[in-house]
Amino acid sequence: MAVFFLASLCFQGALKVSIPQDVYEFARGDNITLPCKFEPKKPQNPLVIVTWTVDGGKATDPEKLVLTYYTAGNIMDIPPLYEGRATLDKDILKGKANLKLSGITLRDNRVFECRIQIPGDDEGTLADTARLVVLVAPSVPVCALQGKPEYGQNINLTCLSEEGSPPPAYTWDQRDVRNTPRIPDARTTDKGGILSLYNISVETSGYYTCTSRNKIRFATCNFTLAVIPPSMNMGATAGLIGGGVAILLILGIVIYCCCCRKKKEKVEEYAMNNGGEGEFHEKEPMAKDPAEDRSEAGTARGRDYDDRRSDYDDRRSDYDDRRSDYDDRRSDYDDRRSDRHDRYEDRADRRREDDRADRRREDDRADRRRDDYHNEDDRADRRRDDYYNEDDRADRRPDDDRYDDRYDEPYDDRESARPKPPSVPSNKPSRANRDD
Repeated sequence: MAVFFLASLCFQGALKVSIPQDVYEFARGDNITLPCKFEPKKPQNPLVIVTWTVDGGKATDPEKLVLTYYTAGNIMDIPPLYEGRATLDKDILKGKANLKLSGITLRDNRVFECRIQIPGDDEGTLADTARLVVLVAPSVPVCALQGKPEYGQNINLTCLSEEGSPPPAYTWDQRDVRNTPRIPDARTTDKGGILSLYNISVETSGYYTCTSRNKIRFATCNFTLAVIPPSMNMGATAGLIGGGVAILLILGIVIYCCCCRKKKEKVEEYAMNNGGEGEFHEKEPMAKDPAEDRSEAGTARGRDYDDRRSDYDDRRSDYDDRRSDYDDRRSDYDDRRSDRHDRYEDRADRRREDDRADRRREDDRADRRRDDYHNEDDRADRRRDDYYNEDDRADRRPDDDRYDDRYDEPYDDRESARPKPPSVPSNKPSRANRDD
């Protein structure tokens, strides 16, 4: 008791500055007043200095001056930052030095200090502070997804309001796809606007609502979650693989068609060459004297025919060999193609059937050319037989029958037998006179 009494005696008559409340809350844009009271040692003082300052926002930032008032001369200093916004509601004799601010903003959400300086009265409580809380309703929050909404994955649903003072609190509400309220899973966590969902499945799909709330009001945002199976994520990869396989297949078909076309052109060229050689099967002009060396000519023609026939057989054998080589290569190609996927077998079968049809058509054309060749030989044989038959008939005809009987008559009798032209009258004018 003695100590407390002595302390009260020591501070009796000392300066005392006080702000009634530690925290003052006002809405953004309001015009406010922060009260400050002081009790000097003497009722009247020639000089009193009132100073209002605000902290810099961070512990390391220096304080900023709001205003300074001097009773001597009634002078007030206000820096440009608060010019036109700050003023002092004062009554020095009653110990009143209130700060008035207009149009407060979030930048005014600071700690303000009221300090009184009186010469000769520098003991006691010279200053006091109070915090100004600028109330701001939370802005409409933004809902977002962190992670991939696939089966078995862990994802986060975030909710954040850019504005809000005091800082808003966030809550999540869950509903299933039928818009029925759903009890959150035991492993689900909701902290600071982040809703964490673990090992999600198709049942996790639904509607999620986030509410951002503080003392002023609240705002909400909605998010629709659709969990998909992992296989759908492989669509792009499957598309790339399918595209690559399709390109390789197209290239194989183009190469195969080019090879078949070259083979076909070679077969047609060979067939055209055979048809051109058939032109030599026409009979050469006969000798002027048919009866001369008939046997030798016939032997030579038969030998020439046999040679051409042998040459044709050789070319035919060569063609068959090439056909056999082509069939062997085709068989190897078919063996390689058999290792491919089953879905391409039908197309390969159709192409092989077309190739067989082409080969059959080529065989038919070759057979027709061969038949034409044999027909040409038959016609040549018939012409040769006709020629020999003519010679035989000439040999069998008697010599006295070779000439007409009319050629045995005397020349004079023939002349007398000819009709004579009519006689011209003697009095007929000559051609020269008629022309005149």
